[in-house]
Amino acid sequence: MKSGVYGWKVLALSGVLFFLSDTALAQKEIAGNTQADSSFLSWKKEREKSDLLPDGLRHLPFSRRFIHRMEAELRPGYIVPTSSFLEGENAFWRPIERSFSGHLKYSFKYHPYTCTDRIYGGAYQGLGLAYYSLDNRKELGDPIAFYLFQGARISQFNPRLSLNYEWNFGLSFGWKPYDYEYNYYNKIIGSKINAYINLGFYLNLALSRQFDLTPGISLTHFSNGNTRFPNAGLNTVGVKLGLVYNFNRKDHTLSKPFFNTLVPEFPRHISYDLVLFGSWRRKGVVSGDMHLPSPEAYTVWGFNFAPMYNFGYKFRAGVSVDGIYDGSANVYTEDGYTFIRPSLDKQLALGLSGRAEFVMPYFTVGIGLGANILQAGGDLKAVYQILALKIEITRSSFLHIGYSLHDFHDPNCLMLGIGFRFNNKYPTLHR
Repeated sequence: MKSGVYGWKVLALSGVLFFLSDTALAQKEIAGNTQADSSFLSWKKEREKSDLLPDGLRHLPFSRRFIHRMEAELRPGYIVPTSSFLEGENAFWRPIERSFSGHLKYSFKYHPYTCTDRIYGGAYQGLGLAYYSLDNRKELGDPIAFYLFQGARISQFNPRLSLNYEWNFGLSFGWKPYDYEYNYYNKIIGSKINAYINLGFYLNLALSRQFDLTPGISLTHFSNGNTRFPNAGLNTVGVKLGLVYNFNRKDHTLSKPFFNTLVPEFPRHISYDLVLFGSWRRKGVVSGDMHLPSPEAYTVWGFNFAPMYNFGYKFRAGVSVDGIYDGSANVYTEDGYTFIRPSLDKQLALGLSGRAEFVMPYFTVGIGLGANILQAGGDLKAVYQILALKIEITRSSFLHIGYSLHDFHDPNCLMLGIGFRFNNKYPTLHR
């Protein structure tokens, strides 16, 4: 009897302990779930603060995050008469005035009314292919251009009409360059491959969900960056007319939104850009009353180190320390045939320049104005100007394509290199 009572007590005590342990476990799970829910809500709240692409667009596949576009474009133009060759001193003894080009372009852009669209003005970017006819096939050729481009809104008049800009930058092939025996008159183009630069302003009119019409004006420059002689280059001004097909644009994007997407405050900060570059250039030397081109191409190496204050999403500015070795600097000739290099100290310089940059997704366009502070005089004693394009590779690295002038009119050299950005706190909205 006693053993039976004892057994029931043990069983009852085991049940109480099991109940208490189950209750404690349940309470622990409830507390854990509450803590998890709190952590999730906290994470979601922070994510909503930091995620600048609403509706989960950031995590969609590439094809759905963007509007994809194809454009066909025509650009009739006028060739600016910057030389006697273009004015009529050529094989046909008539002015070379007309240019015409056809372009086929692919681009992608951000969905309208998203945060990224508001910040960057509907920025789009892509690749283009063009065919140029320059009114003198025999002496100039019919070049083909392959280029990167980017554009965005300047002003939005209504959901269907805006004023936009677009730049193109790339290479053009198929030129007929200067040749002493076979193309003597063409003293403006010295190489078969030349840089292609274009800037356009146009109206973007949305005709329907699929189609946009883009009439505007166009400015174009071709040159070889002083890598060969001659290098006068060719410039055109004209008009453009394009028709854009939007593959996956929605109807609601062509009407006024019910609300404006909030743009988070930009974290202002100082970042540091280090650029290492190199190139080659040709040199002309004045000897008496003659301007003699050197037959040799000279090496150029250099670096820029620029602390830059990031004012906002689209603008940064600062000061750059610029070092350069220019193998053509202060080269001279005594007999008109032999070109002599000076000592190394006359080909090295250290300068200081002010920099300003326009920041957009994937690309940054920068300008600089400076002077060499430490130099041995001669060619290096000059004010220099820089135009540069930075192409994003990763968050903290980029390709650098620049061009330098001195004294605002004389070509200096190309600046082809790679750059690294330190202390970069810039929000990445476009990846």
